[in-house]
Amino acid sequence: MSESTTSNAIDTSFRDGSLPLEERVEKLLGQMTLEEKAGLFFHTMLAIGEGGELAEANPVFGIPSTQDLVSDRAMTHFNVFGAATSAAEMAGWHNKLQELAGSSRLGIPVTLSTDPRHSFTENPGTAMLAGPFSQWPEPLGLAAIGDEELVERFGDIARQEYTAVGLRVALHPQIDLATEPRWARQVATFGEDAELTGKLAAAYIRGFQGATLGEDSVATMTKHFPGGGPQKDGEDPHFAYGREQVYPGDNFEHHLKPFEAAFDAGTSQIMPYYGMPVGTEYDEVGFGFNKSVITGLLRDRYKFDGVVCTDWGLLSDAVIAGSPFPARAWGVEHLSTRERMLAVLNAGADQFGGEAIPEVLIDLVRSGEVSEERIDVSARRLLREKFVLGLFDKPLVDVEKAAAVVGSDEFRAAGDAAQRASFTLLTNQPADGGAPTLPLPRGVKVYLRGVDAEAAAGYAIVVDTPEEADVAIVRLQAPYEQRETMFENFFHAGSLDYPAEQIAELTALCRTVPTVLDVFLDRPAILTPLAGEAAAITANFGAGSPALLDVLFGVSAPQGKLPMDLPRSMEAVHANLPDVPFDTIDPLFRFGHGLRYSA
Repeated sequence: MSESTTSNAIDTSFRDGSLPLEERVEKLLGQMTLEEKAGLFFHTMLAIGEGGELAEANPVFGIPSTQDLVSDRAMTHFNVFGAATSAAEMAGWHNKLQELAGSSRLGIPVTLSTDPRHSFTENPGTAMLAGPFSQWPEPLGLAAIGDEELVERFGDIARQEYTAVGLRVALHPQIDLATEPRWARQVATFGEDAELTGKLAAAYIRGFQGATLGEDSVATMTKHFPGGGPQKDGEDPHFAYGREQVYPGDNFEHHLKPFEAAFDAGTSQIMPYYGMPVGTEYDEVGFGFNKSVITGLLRDRYKFDGVVCTDWGLLSDAVIAGSPFPARAWGVEHLSTRERMLAVLNAGADQFGGEAIPEVLIDLVRSGEVSEERIDVSARRLLREKFVLGLFDKPLVDVEKAAAVVGSDEFRAAGDAAQRASFTLLTNQPADGGAPTLPLPRGVKVYLRGVDAEAAAGYAIVVDTPEEADVAIVRLQAPYEQRETMFENFFHAGSLDYPAEQIAELTALCRTVPTVLDVFLDRPAILTPLAGEAAAITANFGAGSPALLDVLFGVSAPQGKLPMDLPRSMEAVHANLPDVPFDTIDPLFRFGHGLRYSA
């Protein structure tokens, strides 16, 4: 019914689970006011309040209070912001939120989504720490293992943990191809190879959703269509200086291949990226505003009829961690917030990520600029998924079950095993006596940097100086350049070279004592100056000290293979075509490289 309907009687037959899905959707949609429909279109961040209560406003990240968003703005889609203290607290908070939503006129349940929260990344723009959840390597580490069955098993475990606390939409997988070595967001991808990415993407979606989407599923919002890898100079379009996606190799189509696998696997939702394509047949505006991409490519060519939600913050300027950031309205910066919203709707998207301004949409409809029929097209998609996920039938979760399921011994053991398997052995030089450095013998004297000394004491004698040691173990982060603001520095960007002074210091250490370097490759690192100096180099993609020590001392064996090339130099990176995979000249280590321990 339209906003002019005055009847107060509510037909609750849409709650009858025996009715056909489409009938339930229409029975509900026909009773919704324009305000209630408009609330469906906004999908913004929501924090868990102190002690598991509903949150008050958060001025640091510009998040209104939960009461305001749910009761006053009629919003029913939120992504949960921040790490959880415990599964029980998160589940209890979820139930309080659903009870608040249930007290509204129609009692439309909330759909909760989340960025990845099973690994080691903490970036308020992309991922959360695992907290009570089982802890796994990053997707790049799953790609290093390369096992479809393991990825599907991860997805199934994550599904069980998510649903236990009420999380029903995964804002992942991220299936961009990491073809620009400097890009800051590679760690959440499956690497550089389209075939491997497609296989693992399909397995991931099957794990989260099952064979078909249903009441036990987590819907996947696969991103970032049509592929966010070819970033100019490797800069990320969260920021104005990274707004352009470029295709000097004329390789736009190649980046669609993983999405074709995701469509075949039945992904329920799609998120376009922020970037604007330059020099292609498509409109030179950000993908969220891009009708030639969302309608022409996604809807018409690929026949995708699921939910399309924009990436976060396309419409409104924001203050993040105290610093102002403009709306990511690349190519349409000159438009007003209202005009940008109209452009997104005209492009064919259904939901505005990171926005909470339903009053603007209501005004667009009342002014006649957007028809209520157009609103109904997207509202049907959004309501349909709520029904399919069983949210109307079982909106609450079992708090005790959540405490038992999330982070169970079985799930933690599976994550721990994957951490160990994902280690990738890049070099392993002969030690004294001619045998390879790794695995290390127990009981040696070790000098540590970045390794938990208490954990290491179970394997070796920890000493205070390199001169006392038989071997040094040093954990490194892949290099990145410091940027001006706190939020920017969560996105590791810029040169892949280590600073000269760090290279000199590490070289001196390697010449003092045989040194094992373990490098966290959230993106490639130029290891050329160190490859001939270190006794051994391992790569990890998210792993704790216990996992590292098990691998270095031979309790477990490294099973990873590089999911991308590691360039030899920044000169090769600069010459690389950002849309073309494996285009760096003479890489130091190639895709698929990974040594093994001899029997």
